[in-house]
Amino acid sequence: MDIRLFGLALGAFAIGIEAFVAASLLPQIAGDTGVTLVQAGYLVVAYAFAYAIGAPVVAALTGSLDRRTILAGSATVFVIGALCAAVAPTYLLLLLARLLIAVTAGLYAATAQATAVAISEPHHRARAVAAVVGGTTLAVAFGAPLGAAISAFAGWRGTYAFIALIGLIAAVVVWSLLPRGLYADRLTLSQRLSVIRHPGLMPALLTTLLYMTGAFAVYTYIAAIAVDGVGLGKSMLPVVLLSFGIGAAIGNFLGGQLSDRLGATRTVVAASVLNAAVLATVSWIMQLPHEIAGPVLIAHMFVWGVIAWMFPPAQASRILTIAPESAPLALSLNFSALYLGVAFGSMIGGQILSHVGLIHLGWLGALFPVLGLSVLRFADATSRKEKLSMARFG
Repeated sequence: MDIRLFGLALGAFAIGIEAFVAASLLPQIAGDTGVTLVQAGYLVVAYAFAYAIGAPVVAALTGSLDRRTILAGSATVFVIGALCAAVAPTYLLLLLARLLIAVTAGLYAATAQATAVAISEPHHRARAVAAVVGGTTLAVAFGAPLGAAISAFAGWRGTYAFIALIGLIAAVVVWSLLPRGLYADRLTLSQRLSVIRHPGLMPALLTTLLYMTGAFAVYTYIAAIAVDGVGLGKSMLPVVLLSFGIGAAIGNFLGGQLSDRLGATRTVVAASVLNAAVLATVSWIMQLPHEIAGPVLIAHMFVWGVIAWMFPPAQASRILTIAPESAPLALSLNFSALYLGVAFGSMIGGQILSHVGLIHLGWLGALFPVLGLSVLRFADATSRKEKLSMARFG
């Protein structure tokens, strides 16, 4: 692999750790900063909103800069944000640090994939993007469990110090290895958003949002589910995340393979149906005796990881089919929809936790991928009717 791609993937690895380890840190953060678990969950909500909304704005503002400068600069600011989080004395300052991290993480992620394409031969471009995305996959599979393990003996602040170290190494590697003079076409924010008018794209983005809403209504509070819901010890949280992460790595690969062989839409439908089932099963697991529920949850996390991560590559493939001439912009909007789903899911999960109870998280979360599937089916039916109408009167 081109060593420059390794540098880009390393930055994605650091970002992925920060994004996916947060759920396991929420109980520690709540206890340390004197807030409730639901209030700690707003750290995930704020991060996701900042990523979804702030990253496109910052990308438009920095569009004329050299990509090496954008990548190294955003990685450096990410490091500063992680260090600020590590030493934040109050919940409010930690929240502000996560907002800073989110905006720079979104800018880095979008620029890294575009840069990977720019520095690769045309016949290696898909492989180059896969290498960068692989950094996120490795973060989910191994980085987040490692971050959770670090928090067990160094606290959540130690985890953020570790994330800052990885980010610093990535910033140095990117600055050292990437060439100067890589520029992208400068686009205004309105130009970036104009692609949303493409027929079929808005329903696809809504499907992404609803799918992720259901998943993160549950995943954000996985530490509470593991400890309070099924009686696992806090020392088992890294194992829970590792089980999910290994499944996610397999699911990411499987989603791409199934999309090529069976079609992207069929894969998205299958992932949505199965995701609803595994989310609902979480509520059932919490009703089992604790001596059974703990091992069952760990095994279930692997299955959930496989199914949950089948969706992103398949949905990305659908987006490319819907708007092939505006692929980069359409995919960036899909990322924004994804993180809006994370935000809404975390917020809704917190409300369920506060007003209904932990045990109901799973089956209520399962409603959202079903709604996403309904949107997809309605959009497909409408598209077929329009095509038939055009065929009759055209």
